Amino acid sequence: MRAPEVGGVRLPDGRGQVLRLAQGASLSDFADKIDVNPSQLVQALFNLGEMVTATQSVTPETLQLLGEEMGFKVQVVSPEDEDRELLDSFDLSFGEDEGGEDDLEIRPAVVTVMGHVDHGKTRLLDSIRSAKVGEGEAGGITQHIGAYQITVPVDEVDRTITFIDTPGHEAFTAMRARGAKSTDIAIIVVAADDGVMPQTVEAINHAQAADVPIVVAVNKIDKEGAQPDKIRGQMTEYGLVPEEYGGDTMFVDISAKQGLNIDSLLEAVVLTADASLDLRANPDMDAQGVAIEAHLDRGRGPVATVLIQRGTLRVGDSIVAGDAYGRVRRMVDEHGEDVEEATPSRPVQVIGLTSVCGAGDTLMVVDEDRTARQIADKRNARKRNALAARSRRRISLEDLDSHLKETSQLNLIIKGDNAGTVEALEEALMGIEIDDEVQLRVIDRGVGAVTETNVNLAAASDAVIIGFNVRAEGKSTELANREGVDIRYYSIIYQAIDEIESALKGMLKPIYEEKKLGQAEIRQLFRSSKLGNIAGCMVLDGIIRRNAKARLIRDGKVVVEEMTVSSLRREKDDVTEVREGFECGLTVTYSDIKIGDVIETYELVEKPRD
Repeated sequence: MRAPEVGGVRLPDGRGQVLRLAQGASLSDFADKIDVNPSQLVQALFNLGEMVTATQSVTPETLQLLGEEMGFKVQVVSPEDEDRELLDSFDLSFGEDEGGEDDLEIRPAVVTVMGHVDHGKTRLLDSIRSAKVGEGEAGGITQHIGAYQITVPVDEVDRTITFIDTPGHEAFTAMRARGAKSTDIAIIVVAADDGVMPQTVEAINHAQAADVPIVVAVNKIDKEGAQPDKIRGQMTEYGLVPEEYGGDTMFVDISAKQGLNIDSLLEAVVLTADASLDLRANPDMDAQGVAIEAHLDRGRGPVATVLIQRGTLRVGDSIVAGDAYGRVRRMVDEHGEDVEEATPSRPVQVIGLTSVCGAGDTLMVVDEDRTARQIADKRNARKRNALAARSRRRISLEDLDSHLKETSQLNLIIKGDNAGTVEALEEALMGIEIDDEVQLRVIDRGVGAVTETNVNLAAASDAVIIGFNVRAEGKSTELANREGVDIRYYSIIYQAIDEIESALKGMLKPIYEEKKLGQAEIRQLFRSSKLGNIAGCMVLDGIIRRNAKARLIRDGKVVVEEMTVSSLRREKDDVTEVREGFECGLTVTYSDIKIGDVIETYELVEKPRD
């Protein structure tokens, strides 16, 4: 059987073989799997109408299409599967408790507080732990994830509960989704005077998707116009039926500001946990957890807020979190006090990572630093490849010319105070809906101050730097001024979104629509050696204006689509326009005109975009 030809290039016959390729794989990776020269695959794709270099990350669709042409069945491995295979190669596993039932011990419930912006989530946490968090947030909006642990007496027994505070603004959807995934119980806060809002519904959906029990806190019952019963009725539409209505969801009326019924809410959380969940973990294994948040601290270096899910994390352990690795040099609790050990459901700040991990990255303890570094390096390479494949725009030979003419692209470099905020801001900006002729591209993102390296990259790629809750350090500002690099600072996310959206709309090419001015019929022709044919006209309607665009209509058909009224006279005087019912003499930038032709003038008016 002859080998198949793909785009005129003879390649191996796959005969139904299954090929597993990582997301963001290049043609070189593909070529290695089937033992051919990468240049053959490059040539084949070029002949099929797509230009890709051998080392460039390729989209899954292109890999599968190329595989089908050769008879291979290409499976693009998801990041989760690839990570699982990576850990298997090091004889590691994540998400499972080691040992048997006897090794499991009761752990505290992890509770996420979610809901619409300004419905009182942070104020509720303030009341619970008597700390002022909200006043330190820009605009009173929580823009980070924080984790805190409290002890509450229930039936004369001290019970510990871990709280995660997630941001309420719509741009932080991804962070809220993570909050739901790393939690046992969700408290949905709804303002009694406001009702169920879009982000309330979103929070309910995240909690239900994560399959966690929900307790509803009806807040602001002390305000005028509060209608707790109305809230209960609204929540039934989303499958949350109060116990008093015969359902299984606990509703508690509270006032976070006044501190009313906070104890009842905490008791409801504990009762829900006892009734619905088996909260146990093995504290005697190597620790596993999730990074709730991460940021770069000037004095302490990369700092990750970690929620331990199983095992015990100790100072000195070798850890890997996402594509960051290191050794635990120090652990700090929410009060800033040193912690030697962190048991299941315990949130701690971990210091000792070599770089800033991502919010939501899994953390695990490994045997030695070398293993941690190898896992982190492979994850980092995979992430880079996947990002390159996602950001690469497919260019066919047919649209190459139009692509080369496109210059409307806004390049951004995003720097923020922590990983979750940077990711949320990038996601929000990439979600801005603008016409296809303008593109937004994030060429770099990171945690920490704006550095000279960022400015140099921005200068080389004509990028704008977005600093979110961070400033430029050292001589970066001076360098930016010298290089003409624009650095924008923000502390509230939707200000950044609004300004970037305005900038993108300003880059759009204007849309013009035609506005008819008037029509004139040629009644007589005069020959002039100097001016050529002069048309003696009667203006039928509207106005005829000098230098206006015009078209020539003969027998109801357009003969010339685009010409210009080059001169216009009324009797012996040069005029700028002649109105309906008057005669005029004019010349146009087209010589073959006849008596009976109609000259229609028009102008192009810029149309405002929606």
